[in-house]
Amino acid sequence: MRVHFIQHVSFENPGSLLQWAKNMGHQIHITRVFNEEPFPEPDQYDMLIVMGGPMGIYQEKKFKWMTAEKTCIEQAIHAAKKVLGICLGSQLIASVLGAGVYAHVQQEIGWWPIYSSNPHPLAQLLPQAFHGFHWHGDTFDLPANAVSLFHSDACTQQGFIYQNQVLALQFHPEIEMHLLLQMLQHGKHELINAPFVQTEHAIIKQTEKFLPQQYPFLIKLLDMFLKDQFE
Repeated sequence: MRVHFIQHVSFENPGSLLQWAKNMGHQIHITRVFNEEPFPEPDQYDMLIVMGGPMGIYQEKKFKWMTAEKTCIEQAIHAAKKVLGICLGSQLIASVLGAGVYAHVQQEIGWWPIYSSNPHPLAQLLPQAFHGFHWHGDTFDLPANAVSLFHSDACTQQGFIYQNQVLALQFHPEIEMHLLLQMLQHGKHELINAPFVQTEHAIIKQTEKFLPQQYPFLIKLLDMFLKDQFE
C-alpha cells in the first residue's frame, strides 16, 4: 500500500505511524509543507495521513498552503481513499466535511483520559483507563453523517469516523518520546496555568506510565480501519 504523509512542521513528524508503515512494508512518501513541497494527487497514494501542527485551520491568509491542502484532502475523500487526520489533520478534515473549527474554551495539553463515545467497533478498541496525549487549543463540531468515537473531560470531540473511510483523531496516538520532547521544546510557552494544561515535569513523568499504551492501540485502530472490519 502507498501511504502518503502530510507533515506541517519539522517538529511534528509522523511518530510511530512511520514505524507502523515500515513494519507493514508500505511505500512511504511525505509532503513536508514547511519545505514548500507539493501536495500529492489521489492517484499517487492509497492512504493519506495528515499530521498535526501549531497553526489553526482558519489562518489561511498567514499560511498560504492551507487552501491547497484542503483541496488535497477533499480530492482524497472524493476518490474514496483512506484518510487519517491527527490533531490539526483532524481539524482540516472536519473543515473539509463542512463542520465548524474554532478556538476551544480551554487548551488541553498533556496526558488526559479519553473515553469511548459510541458503541462503534473502533471506539470499543479503546482500552480501559486509557490516557491519550493532547496538545491543542482548537476543536471542531461533528461533521454531518460522521460518527463520534471518543471524548475527554475537556473536549467533546476527540475523534470521529466518516463513511468508514475517513478517521479523524484530535489526540496523538502516534506519540513517541522523541516527538514529545520536540513538541515540548517548541511549545513550552503554551504550558500555562490552566485546568487541562500539565506542567513539563508532569508530562514527562506521566509519559513513562502512559506511552506504552499508545502504539498497541494505534495498531489495532489502523488494522480495523483499513480492513473495514466494523461488523
